Amino acid sequence: MFKALMVERDADGKTSASVRRIALSDLPEAAVTVAVEYSTLNYKDGLCIGPGGGLVRNYPHVPGIDFAGTVEASDDPRYSPGDKVVLTGWRVGEAHWGGYAQKARVLADWLVPLPEGLTTRQAMAVGTAGLTAMLGVIALERQGLAPGQGPVLVTGASGGVGSVATAILAWLGHEVAAVTGSAGAGDYLRSLGAARIVAREELAEVTRKPLESELWAGCIDTVAGVMLGRVLKQMKYGASVAAIGLAGGAAIEGALITPFILRGVNLLGIDSVMQPYENRLEAWRRIATDLPLDLLDSMVMPATLDDLPRLGAEILKGQVRGRVVVDVNA
Repeated sequence: MFKALMVERDADGKTSASVRRIALSDLPEAAVTVAVEYSTLNYKDGLCIGPGGGLVRNYPHVPGIDFAGTVEASDDPRYSPGDKVVLTGWRVGEAHWGGYAQKARVLADWLVPLPEGLTTRQAMAVGTAGLTAMLGVIALERQGLAPGQGPVLVTGASGGVGSVATAILAWLGHEVAAVTGSAGAGDYLRSLGAARIVAREELAEVTRKPLESELWAGCIDTVAGVMLGRVLKQMKYGASVAAIGLAGGAAIEGALITPFILRGVNLLGIDSVMQPYENRLEAWRRIATDLPLDLLDSMVMPATLDDLPRLGAEILKGQVRGRVVVDVNA
């Protein structure tokens, strides 16, 4: 028997989450069984843990869209007992049982080897949020972004994706302008390498101007909504925005076609859930070399399975800063 955070739904349709003890036979059938060491907390996890059940369709359910650990058993030749592995995406934790348990059973296709130089704890300090941030940086680089071209904007900078994006971009030599509405987040973001703090209010108003002054050489956007509509009008000629999140709403409010046809601005959609294996490997390799690992500890809030119902509610309210690392064995 082992511990798992189980989300259950009662006859009235209400859901609740609590730590239970389950057996190996309760796990879904799949090729690889992993002894989970660490997981993490993402916005999607908050939705799945919360009272509405979020993205979950079948109950009972074990959430957790990320995990890292050691292969315990494998029917697939790509993995052997003792291998260290990482899982992000593939709708694990949503449609499939996830990482909020001491053991998980998944398809081999969903795993990647733990990159050399990273521990399982560090991998979960990165997690889906950090992987997505790196995918966004790589996408901007492929569109020509290089240090010295001007400031790179990061919206929602004190959140999980924004924190990692800020640290990576600063480490690579970019001048990072970090947008936040969190009181007291300035010192934290400067410690990650931000050169400038931009108050959220500066970008929170819809304008009908077709274009504004050219300010940003690139952008990692985790917010969308009104903010993305403003940012697009402020991008430099030929610059790109990597669109990663929609905390401010799925619509790009106040947006016009003018930035795209008069300045050649590019809007790049970044998906981390269904990324092909080779893209994941590249992103994880870059994380191991281009994310200053000594800064990870400053981003991390440690947690246990018992903490997750509370933290799940807090992340939905924007009250979680940086990265939550869940020790499933604590």
